[in-house]
Amino acid sequence: MIWLWLGFILLILILLALDLGLLHRKAHIIKTKEAFLWTTFWILLSLLFNWLIYYMYEHHWFSIGKEIGNELNGTDAALKFFTGYILEKSLSLDNIFVIALIFSYFNVPAIYQHRVLFWGILGAIILRGMMITLGVALIERFSWMVYIFGIFLIITAIKLLISRHDNIRPEKNALVKLAQKIFPISNQYEREHFFVYIKGKLTITPLFLVLLVVESSDVMFAIDSIPAIFAVTTDPFIVFTSNIFAILGLRSLYFALAAIIEKFRYLKMSLVYILVYVGIKMILSHHYPIPTFISLTIITGILLVGIIASIYAGKRDTAKLKSPLKDHTEMKI
Repeated sequence: MIWLWLGFILLILILLALDLGLLHRKAHIIKTKEAFLWTTFWILLSLLFNWLIYYMYEHHWFSIGKEIGNELNGTDAALKFFTGYILEKSLSLDNIFVIALIFSYFNVPAIYQHRVLFWGILGAIILRGMMITLGVALIERFSWMVYIFGIFLIITAIKLLISRHDNIRPEKNALVKLAQKIFPISNQYEREHFFVYIKGKLTITPLFLVLLVVESSDVMFAIDSIPAIFAVTTDPFIVFTSNIFAILGLRSLYFALAAIIEKFRYLKMSLVYILVYVGIKMILSHHYPIPTFISLTIITGILLVGIIASIYAGKRDTAKLKSPLKDHTEMKI
């Protein structure tokens, strides 16, 4: 089974190498059309891998899915992968809003934003791999950890409900403080470089500080999303692959939605309800397990309600802004 893990990691490294080394070798501003095309590509690739998951578990390639007492067939594995993918993708939407605020705070030129997100995603893959390994080990060793994770997700939902994202304070970021102690910092962006030599000294640029803040923000989001996916499955391969495919498309999704994400005013409330549901599911998992298909339906339904409600509210506000002008015109005539 180690070959399956190595093969997947090699696949991700090849995709990332093609992304940065070939397709985005020359820095340029990512237009909305290009972002939507890349978003579509990553979604289709994820669905293709979901199909591959079905065959791997159905035929137990490399003995995958044949754990004693926890055997998964192709249909179950594919459904769990897709549910985990949708869950992680949903929770990533809040991350997009935070990344947009970070870029705005540091006034990052649009032409360099893709480079920051690329290396941020690479760091996120390594971090989440470590966290997933730790989480699976804890749940397998201590069955009561699912209750802890469930309670934690409900608390996270409450914090999300009352928190504000517009209070970005990089000066209090631990990674930023550490970097400032070790290296001098340049006063301006040095094209797409993270490090430059100034007067013979290795110096970090503001773009590297942005990367540190983005990475640290992803740590907080990973703390939320990793326990959430354990409510779907504890199979480490499904947890890791669904999580990675969801965040691989985060860069293109950011460029596609960053300009309009604020218009989805009820999206945050949808994420709150999703976290509460997943937390409750984990708490009940030992006594009243909820089938994966039902969880997928509920999570997708909550997300769609938030999106539709946001669109409807936006159209209603637009209509209200137009109606006084219409009334004034009619009275003048």
